[in-house]
Amino acid sequence: MHTHIVHAHPEPKSYNGDLTRTAEKALTQGGGSVTINDLYNPAFDPVEGGQHYINRAARDHFAPLAEQRHAWATDSLAKDVLTEIGNLKQANLVILQFPLWWHSAPAILKGWMDRVFVSGGLYTSQMRYGTGCFKGRRALVSVTTGAPRAAFGPGSRGGDFETMLWSIHYSLHYMGFSVLPPFVSYGVQGHGYSYDQQSIVEERLKGNLGAWASHLAALDEVEPLRFPNWPDWAEDGSAIG
Repeated sequence: MHTHIVHAHPEPKSYNGDLTRTAEKALTQGGGSVTINDLYNPAFDPVEGGQHYINRAARDHFAPLAEQRHAWATDSLAKDVLTEIGNLKQANLVILQFPLWWHSAPAILKGWMDRVFVSGGLYTSQMRYGTGCFKGRRALVSVTTGAPRAAFGPGSRGGDFETMLWSIHYSLHYMGFSVLPPFVSYGVQGHGYSYDQQSIVEERLKGNLGAWASHLAALDEVEPLRFPNWPDWAEDGSAIG
């Protein structure tokens, strides 16, 4: 099995970095192969714009989806996007690794989706959801948060992960992935604690890395999240029933 990890944290020594390194080690020791795209090293430009297109379909205005379709058809996509498309196409599993910032993913990861999920190439009106480009592949979100587990859930202070991650999960479903339930690492911020408290936090987080490795080894037992699909919609896109 080949796994591609999209890593979105600016500090290599962060706990997100630990999670990515743990995943790489666990997956390779399990006989798989791994590629990693650290979006901050080298810096990935997350801002979609005309500067990425050397062979423009229109010079007087910029229509992102039209330019993506034109670049795909003329084989003129930017090198960083082509590289990522290659990584995604060879992967059986895609992991998005990021911290929860403002109740969602960092902007650089959303920008990665804006630029890499190319219209006309990786999706069309007929090639999406259950007929998507990545049908048969799995995707998994691994997210960290500073607040403890108790703070999250419907109506809780930190918010509900099912709601906060919905747009990311649904976009992955749109691209055809089978989306696995997220792996959430709670309470990773240790500043402000006493020495003894800090030691307890470090032990807990070390244990969480072990849980992450074990989780990755048992993914075949994990049921994907359920989303509506083509049979659930009428011709106009509305829900049936």
